[in-house]
Amino acid sequence: MEDRQALTVSSSASALPVWDEVDARLLDVASDLIASRGTGGFTIAELARDARVSRPTIYRRWPGTDEVVRAALLRQTVSIIARMAPDVRTGHELVAEVMRFSELFRDDRVFGRLLDREPEVFTQYSLERIGSSQRAMLRWLEVAIARGQAGGTVREGAAGDMSVMLLLIVQSAVLSRQAVSSLIGASEWHRELTRAVEGYLLP
Repeated sequence: MEDRQALTVSSSASALPVWDEVDARLLDVASDLIASRGTGGFTIAELARDARVSRPTIYRRWPGTDEVVRAALLRQTVSIIARMAPDVRTGHELVAEVMRFSELFRDDRVFGRLLDREPEVFTQYSLERIGSSQRAMLRWLEVAIARGQAGGTVREGAAGDMSVMLLLIVQSAVLSRQAVSSLIGASEWHRELTRAVEGYLLP
């Protein structure tokens, strides 16, 4: 049986990755390409051309297109997390920020495009295994849950385990939203997911 890798809160648990100037520019160009054309035709040659760098410059950083896409998705995720409240301390604040994340994710130029036109990409880059993008969100959730528990506004439980289950709940709802759009309206979807998150987190 595979050993479970438990998440633990530490002083660096909420630290987000950073990129140097060259990496950031390359990933921004990659995000532009994904947002406009999707991942299917994404190539290192195209990225090198649009970023005006040599292909070896890219290959020194990432071994192939899959790794570039994963890094670009991580950067997009981090950009969303950076827009969220940095010091969530109560259960109700956490619920509000989780719902805000779901809307920011949906409205993001890259993730919105993939949700609408290439939902299968999330199976390849998110659902088959926990990737860097999900781990960044899990760290944020774990710290926020632990803070809420310290103040008695989030129910008891292992913060790491709860962050995983909460991510699964929200991720499933967001990825399935388009599929159920004929059955439930946008406002009703938001209301019911809010209730589900509240029911999971609040004492």
